Amino acid sequence: MRKCPAMSFSIVLLVAGLSSCEREARNFPQPATPANAAVTMTRQHPGIGAQPLPASAQQNPYENRAYDVSEGKKLFGAYNCIGCHANGGGGIGPPLMDADWIYGPEPQNIYATIVEGRPNGMPSFRGKIPEYQVWELVAYVRSLSGQLPKDVAPTRDDHMFMKWPESQKEREHPQTKPLPAAKDRR
Repeated sequence: MRKCPAMSFSIVLLVAGLSSCEREARNFPQPATPANAAVTMTRQHPGIGAQPLPASAQQNPYENRAYDVSEGKKLFGAYNCIGCHANGGGGIGPPLMDADWIYGPEPQNIYATIVEGRPNGMPSFRGKIPEYQVWELVAYVRSLSGQLPKDVAPTRDDHMFMKWPESQKEREHPQTKPLPAAKDRR
């Protein structure tokens, strides 16, 4: 007698299992596509069909001037290069502080990267940034990886200046003044 309830319970489970198999099939509707749907290719490819770089793009006239490198640092923040390159340490974009450069560390390569853009994220800034500002950016980007002389590379930002370091302070000669009387101290 005990085998019958166990057997009937097994049969019920088998029937329930077989009947639920059809329910598990999931047929998702396919999006309707027109018959002539094809991938559209655009001419928007960095470096392909691009205008040649100007002759002035061969050498950076601003690279050895500290003022222009500092201006490049300001532009790096103003044009939101920090958004992708995170102050040179990399983020969405590649780091600019190391020795591994995808397109080369030469000034003309960095200039071409800024002006033409690069695949996978670097937009083209041709016609959006004046040429002298592109060169200031190039100089600053090269300074991030130590490619410029130390006396040209920028130091900390001006907005971070709080006070002169103690070593630069002129010597003061404090004088002792007598304390006011007890009745005057209140």
